[in-house]
Amino acid sequence: MFNILVVDDEKNTRLFLKAVLEDAGYKVLTATNGIDALNVMEDQHVDLIVLDIMMPQMDGYEFTKTLRENDNNLPILMISAKQLPQDKHKGFLVGTDDYITKPIDDEEMLYRIKALLRRAKIVNDRKIVIGSVVLDYDSFTVTRGNETQELPQKEFMLLYKLLSYPGKIFTRIQLMDEIWGAGSETGWETVTVHIGRLRKRFEGWDEFQIESVRSLGYKAVKKI
Repeated sequence: MFNILVVDDEKNTRLFLKAVLEDAGYKVLTATNGIDALNVMEDQHVDLIVLDIMMPQMDGYEFTKTLRENDNNLPILMISAKQLPQDKHKGFLVGTDDYITKPIDDEEMLYRIKALLRRAKIVNDRKIVIGSVVLDYDSFTVTRGNETQELPQKEFMLLYKLLSYPGKIFTRIQLMDEIWGAGSETGWETVTVHIGRLRKRFEGWDEFQIESVRSLGYKAVKKI
């Protein structure tokens, strides 16, 4: 069972979120602000944090920044009445993983939490498993049955990135910045070349496929 920490200074919101999450099968811890949350985390294991922004003593931005500066990479879902793009941008800049606005759609929130926990597991395990296929981040290998392919680092990281978020479309620029670095002098055409190599390597593999999305970029699709 996953432990989720709900941090919100509004009692009714805490009770609502607690009820929704417990009904979905999660164990729920609560805190009223960032300082209270840090105290809870000293004594309890936490798998994910649902976090309000506007709180007394230590708000959501400061709390998130504190965690990230101390190399704590727990997945964080910010929930706020603030709907302006700059508010969301600030949340992502300080290190949140996702952002949802009030009024809360509880079904959407549960979908987002499930996705965040899945991604966190991939990061912690450093492996992606798709049927009989295993991507091992520590060895840059892709294994299926008795067949193992050791990929060049950039090819592996590109494939791992796409399969970490199946169905999500990444632009060439996004992939370029994340895999090669924003300061790289290599052109985005390199992404196209590497995608071509990956497709050739795994041609005939039924477990996954890399698809082009016209005028946008690429996405990975799991077939099983």
